[in-house]
Amino acid sequence: KTPAIYLYRNLLHGLDFHLDLSPLREPLGFIKILEWISSIFVFATCGGYKGATTILVSCKGLVNRTVTAAFAYPFRLNQVTFSSPDPTRCNGTWSEFHLVGNFSSSAQFFVTLAVLMFLYCIVALVLYLGYMHIYRSGGIFPIIDYVFTLGAVFLWLVSSAAWAKALVDIKVSTGPRIVEEIPACKLSGSSCVFASVTSMGSLNVSVVFGLLNMILWAGNAWFVYKETSLHKPSGNSPTSGLYPPASGI
Repeated sequence: KTPAIYLYRNLLHGLDFHLDLSPLREPLGFIKILEWISSIFVFATCGGYKGATTILVSCKGLVNRTVTAAFAYPFRLNQVTFSSPDPTRCNGTWSEFHLVGNFSSSAQFFVTLAVLMFLYCIVALVLYLGYMHIYRSGGIFPIIDYVFTLGAVFLWLVSSAAWAKALVDIKVSTGPRIVEEIPACKLSGSSCVFASVTSMGSLNVSVVFGLLNMILWAGNAWFVYKETSLHKPSGNSPTSGLYPPASGI
């Protein structure tokens, strides 16, 4: 039987389940709890964001009329348009204008990774708290955990960097410089003034938690490594180095 089939049958029938909360007092379990919580903050702060950018338009017969472009996760800004200042579209001078940029790939990669890490942490905690005697029996599970942990560190680094860069571009695409790109605002007798954009504080927080997750997983890699056969000496290895143990007199 492979270790995977053995663990599956134990999980299914509960034959070897022994609830033990002591791993939560060890770095291995405690950091996993922190990773689980941090992943929740990532997809909650990024995936739940909704915002809008607003400008004031003045044209023939209209003064400081508000137009708004609403956007949200996954930030396909190139599909978002500003509302019309009035039904006549400023006497036909107002043309439809799209925001610039499509940042869905970076945003979805970031949030999807957070969801996957959230699910993995649940599985790992079940293993730590109920099947630690199997985990520490010298099998393949610590190795799998270690390889996954190293992969998670790399993915958190890549996704956080990509999302941080995308967030900077989102702020530019929805900020004051947008007025310079609207053709209708450059016409004679028309003017536009940037009014506001929804605060992106939660998105800034998501970047911070992305980097925090990378640090947590990197730190936990050492404690997972200590559980593997790569760190633990084999049972038939010599207990001393170059010199034999001293004999009694």
